[in-house]
Amino acid sequence: MLVSTHDGPGKDAPGWWKSAVIYQVYPRSFADSNGDGLGDIGGIRARLGHLRDLGVDAIWMSPWYPSPMADAGYDVADFRDIDPVFGTLAEAEALIEEAHAAGIRMIVDIVPNHVSSEHPWFRAALASPDAPERDYFWFRPAKGENMPTNWTGEFGGTTWTQAPDGDWYLHLFTPQQPDLNWDHPAVRAEFESILRFWFDRGVDGIRIDSAALLFKDPALPEVTDGVPHPFHDLDAVHDVYRSWRRVADEYSATTTRDRALIGEVWMPDVERFTNYLRPDELHAAFNFDFLGCAWDPALMRACIDRTLEAHAAVGAPPTWVLSNHDVTRHVTRYGRADTTFSFDNNLDRTPVDLELGTRRARAAALLSLSLPGSAYVYQGEELGLWENEHIAEDRIQDPMYARRGHTRDGCRVPLPWAEDEPPFAFTGSDHALPELALPELALPETALAEPWLPQPREWKDRTVQAQTGDPNSMLELYRQAIRLRRAEPGLHAPEMTWLDHGPDVLAYTRGPDFACVLNLSGAAVALPDHVSPLLVSGPLDDGGLLPPDTAAWLRLQPTPGH
Repeated sequence: MLVSTHDGPGKDAPGWWKSAVIYQVYPRSFADSNGDGLGDIGGIRARLGHLRDLGVDAIWMSPWYPSPMADAGYDVADFRDIDPVFGTLAEAEALIEEAHAAGIRMIVDIVPNHVSSEHPWFRAALASPDAPERDYFWFRPAKGENMPTNWTGEFGGTTWTQAPDGDWYLHLFTPQQPDLNWDHPAVRAEFESILRFWFDRGVDGIRIDSAALLFKDPALPEVTDGVPHPFHDLDAVHDVYRSWRRVADEYSATTTRDRALIGEVWMPDVERFTNYLRPDELHAAFNFDFLGCAWDPALMRACIDRTLEAHAAVGAPPTWVLSNHDVTRHVTRYGRADTTFSFDNNLDRTPVDLELGTRRARAAALLSLSLPGSAYVYQGEELGLWENEHIAEDRIQDPMYARRGHTRDGCRVPLPWAEDEPPFAFTGSDHALPELALPELALPETALAEPWLPQPREWKDRTVQAQTGDPNSMLELYRQAIRLRRAEPGLHAPEMTWLDHGPDVLAYTRGPDFACVLNLSGAAVALPDHVSPLLVSGPLDDGGLLPPDTAAWLRLQPTPGH
């Protein structure tokens, strides 16, 4: 069993989520232990040493439950078991124990807005209009000859499908993901029971998918500008999270592990967003404002200020996110002329300068890891992976593609671990990798299946093996940054102070002797007075100037013990 190699917070450290580095594992694409081309829990356990050596504080596990996989596992048929594709519940429990031994907390993904059309509740509801489970969903009669509303789904397209008996059921995503009726007490009770199931198995946190969508206006009005939205951010949702918070607080108070609730809240209104972070609701929520922000000094500074002010108003920790399983990888985004991200703005296959995107991604890592609050790292981000935008149409599996013409599969491609050719030891290797402290995967003697999504051959220089020990690699930059983040006293305090270093440079201090400087101008700039650089995202100019699209962490004055 792996043992922690860092002096991170103890298992009973209160408020660990306030400053944690949290690593998102997309299990289908992390590592494959049985050679079927799909990542699994066995692969995660075998590669857990990589996450320990990276220095992360917690793992957020994307859904691993039984599912028909109509939406990559976000269509859940049973929240109390593990899909056989990924392994068994016993393996999941072993992973939780092994992660804890390595000093890593575990967060699981809960999807409360909907279930799979194969969920026992929905199968019963579909079988008979008189079934009590019918009330657990949104079944409605036709409106004349039409569906009940003309709402557009979260993936685009319609939101109603007709059942065999003539009624229609609501699904804000795909027809295979029927929406639950959160006005029904049985639905509320079931999900509180699910929280307890996973807390009883030692998980430290719950990530809540589509947290703002649970309730719908029962009158089913059409979406109209200037009036409250019929299914986005209805006030009743806060009662649910208050009840969930009581469950989490109960476990925090009666066990040795603090529990946290972390929401996926896509909300353009900052005040409405922070309502979810009031002291009796969620502990934290993802900062999509920062993720979608352009690589622009004024916009980025305004975004950071907005985030800090909004979170301070409710006493919640900010979060900083660059990528996840739903968005274009930021190496690609930052290499485009338009560096923003929005589902409404499809930039797929527009020109990308990967060298520029990589340089900016390195700088963004130092920015996100030195701002107050917690930081999220999406798997492969630490390797500098870019979006695979050249997946053949017959290989695309994302249901969003059929509805929007955009696929999220490009950011979900299996990770490259070693070797010079695909599958890059994703499905294991004929040789051990002792220098990575990663045990060899126990593979069957049959031929290995092709990974479920194709890996670019150009990733041969982006494998964990290729980057380990290379001081100029993205992986070693992340390892050093996370190590310094843990060691620097200033990075443990909530305060941050901007330095005036010109309109195109973001510069700030954290404590009396630490500064971060990010040059977003088109020319090299002088660094502020400092004793020494702690870490730079790229080499300084011969004169010690900070080049464009480069960041530096600086020691401002001597500190005892440094």
